[in-house]
Amino acid sequence: MAMKKLALFSLLLNLAMFLAIVLAIVPKTTGEGYGGDDDDCGDLLGSDLYKDICPEAEAIIFARVRLAVFQDTRMAASLLRLHFHDCFVNGCDASVLLDDTDNFVGEKTAAPNLNSLRGFEVIDAIKQELEFVCPQTVSCADILATAARDSVVVAGGPSWDVQMGRKDSLTASKALANNIIPGPNSTIGNLVAKFQNVNLSLKDMVALSGAHTMGKARCTTFAARLQDSTNPNGPEASLEFIQSLQQLCSVSDSSTLANLDLATPEMFDNQYYVNLLSGEGLLPSDQNLVTGDEQTRELVETYAQDMSTFFQDFKDSMITLGRLVPFTGTKGEIRRNCRSVN
Repeated sequence: MAMKKLALFSLLLNLAMFLAIVLAIVPKTTGEGYGGDDDDCGDLLGSDLYKDICPEAEAIIFARVRLAVFQDTRMAASLLRLHFHDCFVNGCDASVLLDDTDNFVGEKTAAPNLNSLRGFEVIDAIKQELEFVCPQTVSCADILATAARDSVVVAGGPSWDVQMGRKDSLTASKALANNIIPGPNSTIGNLVAKFQNVNLSLKDMVALSGAHTMGKARCTTFAARLQDSTNPNGPEASLEFIQSLQQLCSVSDSSTLANLDLATPEMFDNQYYVNLLSGEGLLPSDQNLVTGDEQTRELVETYAQDMSTFFQDFKDSMITLGRLVPFTGTKGEIRRNCRSVN
């Protein structure tokens, strides 16, 4: 009996220590509310929304993200990408999470998303736990924004203030997802236009591209880099790098993956920009940041030399991205299940 009591006490002590660690290291959300042009949306975003109504929210999200990344290191990049693809289409409203139904077509089957976006099951698990603790309180859009931040933190990157108060959309747009989300073969002009279309600057574009310091891409997405072995992207391309990609993608399996960052593929750092200057950008749109425009090249050089500057600019741009909010207050809804409207 004494041994059983001792074992139970040890188990409870370990559990308490784990919870204490989670609550101690979970990134904190602070900062001012959104000051955008749409007061109906902007003035309802803030830092303390869940402080009293669901104080466990951020700790739950962080713990789930950390577990998911521990089980699959690629998941950090996947969750970050989910938030990006969500926000680019009608703002950060969790429209990307909606499943197709008999009378509804969502964004999951759009060309930039099909067989590409991952992490939906992680968001499902977070939402399920939050619905148990504080039902219909935390929106799926806020979960996506917070999970993106936490993914970067878990991978060794910076933390930033996630403002809360987004509502979930009642619909989605496959057409906009097909047309608005930047593609892997985009020129600088095309990239700038698509970022400006959602009020993101050239600097935001280069900083947010740094998310490609993690994750993988299919051979089909960078086929333009494999056209031949004679520097397909100009003098900035690495011949040895291109030939290694040609060998990797020589198999007929279209699902073959390559690391976006060959040097530190599981870490959030500034190695992506170092790679670009060496001609080792995986996607044509990545390498174009060096070859296609003097302004973007200067930013790449700055970030390659100074990781702290990159981290600061990335944080600022993620906050700006997160402010692309179509619904707050009485607009939209808080879904019970992120895959379907209530």
